Amino acid sequence: MTTYTATVTVRLKRGVLDPEAETTKRALERLGFELEALRAADRFEIDLEAESKAAATERAEEMAQRLLANPTIHDHEVEVTER
Repeated sequence: MTTYTATVTVRLKRGVLDPEAETTKRALERLGFELEALRAADRFEIDLEAESKAAATERAEEMAQRLLANPTIHDHEVEVTER
């Protein structure tokens, strides 16, 4: 078995109200930064053992689908690297 780190990034889908991002965007603009848009995201780093990178990716994807992300309002990405 090999140890992998799966990084799961979860963010609200475009068009879904994101009050955290809107508040942060306004604060950045008050500080003089110009930006078109800002989206907040949650990032989960999961260390796990698996027989292959594909198996680790499959497990992390299942975690994202079953708990970490709500498919109705979230998009998610899974990235796996060997440790």
